[in-house]
Amino acid sequence: MDSTPHQITRQADWQDLLRPLLSGSVAIAAEDPLGPLPAPFPAEAACLSPKAVDKRKREFAAGRAAAHRAMRALDREPAPVPISETRAPLWPLGLVGSISHCRSCALAAVASHATHAGVGIDVEPDTLLSRELWSSIASPAEQIWLSRQDNPGQAGKLLFSAKEAAYKAQYALSQRYFGFDGMELRFDLSAASFIASFTAAQPPFQAGHQLEGRYAIGAGLIITAVEILNSPQVAA
Repeated sequence: MDSTPHQITRQADWQDLLRPLLSGSVAIAAEDPLGPLPAPFPAEAACLSPKAVDKRKREFAAGRAAAHRAMRALDREPAPVPISETRAPLWPLGLVGSISHCRSCALAAVASHATHAGVGIDVEPDTLLSRELWSSIASPAEQIWLSRQDNPGQAGKLLFSAKEAAYKAQYALSQRYFGFDGMELRFDLSAASFIASFTAAQPPFQAGHQLEGRYAIGAGLIITAVEILNSPQVAA
């Protein structure tokens, strides 16, 4: 079954939001989890729990379909993106990338390891984050920043999403997950950008090392992105 014109328009809108957040050498794609989807590769489908509910299956399939489309945009034959023991995507040799999805949208960003050491994206519904959750995702300084925003609930969701994108980007190098206190973020709202600073060493990153990111808000979504260019030195 082919996508409807409405679904195609929605996917184009999502890509238009994501495209300015990443350099041109990063291929991007969007899929609609609520629309018709190709089946994942068998190696990908095997990563799903037999007890996975339909929502999880559709979001997973949409994310993989977006990843496969992004590979084609890089002139690469689509290949499986299974899940590691740490639940991180396992990208084909020579590629780095990131997949993110929510109920209504799935996005993928893929780049060649020749240009990028890491890529991280995140998509969230543009809904308010409860103040009760601030302490679980935000440092004291970040909580002060949130309290000063005109829309602190939306700012909280933006902070959450930006940390997710930064964590995904750095994982390609550190192979480490850590808590939300492992990075502290500063936003430049006029430039729709942010800087994520490591609060402790996560080799090869040193404490204080900074990752730069960008964000977009629109079409009912918050989208964030961080890319790490491939270079001999990543430590500050």
